[in-house]
Amino acid sequence: MIEQRVEALRSLLRERGLDAVVVTKEVNLFYFSGFRGDDTTLIITPQRLILITDNRYTEQAKQQAPLYELVEQKRGLLLRTAEVLATVDAKRIGFEGNHLTYLQHQDLAKRLPGRELVVSLNLDDLRQVKDAGEIAKIRKACEIADAAYEDVISFLRPGVTEFQVAAHMENFMRAQGSEGPSFATIVASGLRGALPHGTPTQKIIEEGDFVTMDYGAIYEGYHSDITRTLCVGKASTRQRETYAHVLEAQELALALIKPGASGKAVDAAVRQCLAKYGLNAYFGHGLGHSLGLEIHEEPRLSPHSTCEQLVPGMLITDEPGVYFADWGGLRIEDTVLVTEHGAEALTKATKKLIEII
Repeated sequence: MIEQRVEALRSLLRERGLDAVVVTKEVNLFYFSGFRGDDTTLIITPQRLILITDNRYTEQAKQQAPLYELVEQKRGLLLRTAEVLATVDAKRIGFEGNHLTYLQHQDLAKRLPGRELVVSLNLDDLRQVKDAGEIAKIRKACEIADAAYEDVISFLRPGVTEFQVAAHMENFMRAQGSEGPSFATIVASGLRGALPHGTPTQKIIEEGDFVTMDYGAIYEGYHSDITRTLCVGKASTRQRETYAHVLEAQELALALIKPGASGKAVDAAVRQCLAKYGLNAYFGHGLGHSLGLEIHEEPRLSPHSTCEQLVPGMLITDEPGVYFADWGGLRIEDTVLVTEHGAEALTKATKKLIEII
């Protein structure tokens, strides 16, 4: 699998007229080599694969990145990277402009007289379509997140705090094999449900509160992302109706996500659905984003999406929500796989409105 990823990167080098690329972003180090560590650079040329790291990681790198020549650095990572680049036949060198800082780039370029370190590459784009191994890991991360929702239903009750809910879910996912939360777990109850990214507080959950939980697990480096909203106590008529409208929009998006669909079109259809109920003005964020080694990746579903066509193997979230400052809010989200003929929600926890009586 690493071989195919490296070949795709080498094709990009040929397309851009480059002799080498320096890879510095941690998730891309892993993607192109199999090495899961930091403080490392990769140098990839048409003929050579070189991994530069320090003695904390040399044994790990030997095991995880057997395709690479291993070079140990002792006096500074950028210095050693420049020294190695000076020994390879590379006049035009690419770099990760969305990761390497300006000062790092200037330092590296200064150490490479006669070489051109001028082409910024976005290597993240090469990760948009997931292979079978990646999908299997994301599927497992989704299974862990699903189990956490089923478990937290029995924990939630009036009197517990948002902090306690988040801690309970994260501990459960750890016990199920998660490396950690995909991002800062969101638990927003009552009026705080109006905060789309309402990270937990000491607020006590009360009878009648909607509780929105947006969270995910990481399995072998790969993320899941799910949001579920439930009611602690009997739901009011407004809560039931608003929930039903958001769920309708969320399931519409799931039906529209398929090969050939554009990110703008799917997002627009969901906004039109919410507009039927006067809710469109209360949906202020994009409909979805991709995920994988990072929690937010391309492509996206939004009014500003640059994705002209979804293709099989892409992952995308489907997460409409509505938020009212004087009432609260809710969101429903799945991690979705684009398949050959449509889409599959990899998060399968029930979306039925649950009332904890």
